[in-house]
Amino acid sequence: MLVTAYFAIIVLLALCVGLEFTARRLTPPQSTPTAVANPAFRRFQSIFLRAYLLALWADWLQGPYLYKLYRHYSFLESQIAILYVCGLAACVLFAPFSGWLPQVLGRRQTCLLFCVTYSACCLTKLSRDYFVLIVGRILGGLSTSLLATTFEAWYVHRHLDVHDFPKEWIPSTFNKVATWNHGLAVGAGLVANLLAEWLHLGPVAPFLLAVPCLGCCGWVVLTDWGKEEAERGPEGDKPTLILGAATGGVIRLSAKERFSRSCQEGLRCLLSDKRVLLLGGVQALFESVLYIFVFLWTPVLDPHGPPLGIVFSCLMAASMVGSLLYRLATSTRYHLQPGQVLCLAILMAFFSFFMLTFSTVPGQPRPHDSFLAFLLLELACGLYFPAVSFLQGRVIPEEKRAGVLAWFRLPLHLLACLGLLALHGEISGTGGGEGGGGTRHMFGGCAIMMLAALMAVISLFTLSRNDIDLRLEGCRGEGEME
Repeated sequence: MLVTAYFAIIVLLALCVGLEFTARRLTPPQSTPTAVANPAFRRFQSIFLRAYLLALWADWLQGPYLYKLYRHYSFLESQIAILYVCGLAACVLFAPFSGWLPQVLGRRQTCLLFCVTYSACCLTKLSRDYFVLIVGRILGGLSTSLLATTFEAWYVHRHLDVHDFPKEWIPSTFNKVATWNHGLAVGAGLVANLLAEWLHLGPVAPFLLAVPCLGCCGWVVLTDWGKEEAERGPEGDKPTLILGAATGGVIRLSAKERFSRSCQEGLRCLLSDKRVLLLGGVQALFESVLYIFVFLWTPVLDPHGPPLGIVFSCLMAASMVGSLLYRLATSTRYHLQPGQVLCLAILMAFFSFFMLTFSTVPGQPRPHDSFLAFLLLELACGLYFPAVSFLQGRVIPEEKRAGVLAWFRLPLHLLACLGLLALHGEISGTGGGEGGGGTRHMFGGCAIMMLAALMAVISLFTLSRNDIDLRLEGCRGEGEME
């Protein structure tokens, strides 16, 4: 496995470089010369990216060695499953508050809160006490929820409401984030491997490195973002004003009322539009199995001695390959639609879990086959996320998107928690171990969930087969002719 991992990372990185050059040749840059040439926008974008990319880097550093750290502390696999469940349960509990806190504390202050809570989460990894580690997982759940919403909320508010930049410029910033994010993930695996294995500092070292990174992120938020708000004014944290239709009066909504209204409108949209409901089902099924995969990949491969940081980088590089293939597939040369790519991604994920049910047979593990299946799953993820993001933008009304996505995340985390609890039960009941029957059964359950997700996608496009809004702009003419 050692040679396989190093060979795989070299091949995958070379493939990424080749696909990037091919994608640039086949997909010319979007026509946003005004945004690129605007010095005020570029300065504002740079201020945001400095903080956000540091936060993402600190988050990725914690990926490769979390399970390994708990095993290093001699916890059983069933105990580790409970720790993961605590983190997911915290995500479920704190997800609503992650949308409410910025309206109460302010967006910048909530980003600072993220830096503090995530640093505390990392420092708990120094303790071998199970209760302290549970507290750390709860803090991690809160921090993950804040990372998923607060930074982007600050950026979008400042972009639109303060600087009054065109809305069409927003994707240019988040395209940069997506590009950098894959590179950060691959680099985080390499750095974590350097610290934990090459320098023999142990699996806690990447978590300790994340703390100064979060400190730098907080400093940028405190200074650069504070200076930016001082120059432009922090108007966005005031209560929203809504004009009364009948009286012409002004109603002031508190943060709690705004949050409640957003949730109600999101639920109403989810229940009234079958397309939104089916898309939410796809997201819940697909992404919940990813949480189970995050828990299981280490115990499946670690007994065979691979460098976990390098394996993590391989997985992230495979995801990058998938995102580059998505760009090529939807280019004007190949004309594939995001819905077709989404179906392909789910089929690949199903085949990956199907492979894993055979490569994790108790007593007959095939780690190379499992590694290949994990790479295929990450390749599917690289195709899935841009495709589902495109469909969300077309199916869910923009003003209701935050509330709807909050409801999407609820079943997602609950399904993942139930899966890990079921795995914990099988391990505890059988005295199982790495690659045991519980692991194999869980992969089989994930394959069934992928089939359910595929049925939901087919239903979605059967329902919307004549809906040109779900097609890419450049291919609408073809769809109408058909």
